[in-house]
Amino acid sequence: MPEDAIVIDKLVVRYHGKSALDGLNLCVPRGSVYAFLGDNGAGKTTTMKILTGQTPSNTGHATILGLDCWAKATELRHRVGYMPERPRFYEWMSVNDIGWFTSAFHKPGFLDRYREWTGKFNLDSTKRLKDLSKGGYARVGLALSLAPDPEVLLLDEPTSGLDLLTRREFLTSLADLAASGRTVFITSHSIAELERACTHVGLIRDGQMILSAPLDEVRKKVRRLSLRFADGPPDPTGLGTILERYGTGHYWQVLVRDPNPDAVAALSRRGDVSDFEDVAVSLEEVYAGLMAKSSPSENGALPMVRRIEE
Repeated sequence: MPEDAIVIDKLVVRYHGKSALDGLNLCVPRGSVYAFLGDNGAGKTTTMKILTGQTPSNTGHATILGLDCWAKATELRHRVGYMPERPRFYEWMSVNDIGWFTSAFHKPGFLDRYREWTGKFNLDSTKRLKDLSKGGYARVGLALSLAPDPEVLLLDEPTSGLDLLTRREFLTSLADLAASGRTVFITSHSIAELERACTHVGLIRDGQMILSAPLDEVRKKVRRLSLRFADGPPDPTGLGTILERYGTGHYWQVLVRDPNPDAVAALSRRGDVSDFEDVAVSLEEVYAGLMAKSSPSENGALPMVRRIEE
C-alpha cells in the first residue's frame, strides 16, 4: 500500500474558463488527521468533489489508497466515508430508515455500525429526518459516513450545527480513528477547535497550496517575535517573510514565516533590546497571516497586513 493515503498531483479544474484548482499538489500521510483550510471559494469543495469521484479534472490526477478517484470511484466508495457540507436525505424517512436504506449499497456490517454511531450521537431512531434539528441532521450524516468502517474519511465542515460538547467529542474521536490506522481529511472553519485534533495542515488559496506540513512543523515555520527597544525600531530585513508587523511606542512585533535563526539570534542580542520573545502562534493566527490579501509593496516584499507606526 502507498505511504500516502491521498495524493493530488498538478490538479487543474476549470469551470466556465475559470480555474477552481490551479495546479494543486497535496499528499496526505496514512493515519493522519489532515486539516484542509481555506477561505470560501479557495477550492476546498472542488477538491472534495474530485476526491469523491463526483467530477473529473481537466489535467493532473488524484488518488486515494493508490486508486484513481475518477476511474475507481465505485470501488473507493466501499473504502472511503464522506460527509458533505450540506447533506440531503429523504426527509420522510426515520433515522433508522435512512441507515437501512443506505446499507443496501454497502457491505455487511454497515447497518450495525450505523446504529452504533446513532446511539453514540444520542439520536432517536424513530424520529423522522425532517423533524430533526440542524445538529441532529448533521449527526445522521456523520453516522452514515462512519458506518462503512472507512480506511479514509472525507469530512466537509462536519461539525457545522453541532453543539459545543458534541463538536469537541467528535473532534477528539478523530484522534482515535487515526490511531487505528484510518486517515481523516477534514475541512472546517472552526480552526481553533480543529487545531486540537489535527496532525497535519494544508492551506489553500486561489486553487493552490500555500502551505502543507505536519502541525509541529507549522509551529516552527511561523513564529511571533516581540521585543522592546530603546533607540530605534529594528529593521526586519533578513528575518524571514514578514506576514504581519505591529508597533506602538517602544514595543515592536512581527509574525514571520521561515525565520532565519541567525538573524533572529542577532536581533535578540542587540544592546538596546529587552523583553525579547520568540514564540509559536496558534493555527488561527497562522491562517490569518498567510491568507491576508494585500498588494505587493514597491520593493516586492510581502506588505504589512497590520501595522501601527511607531
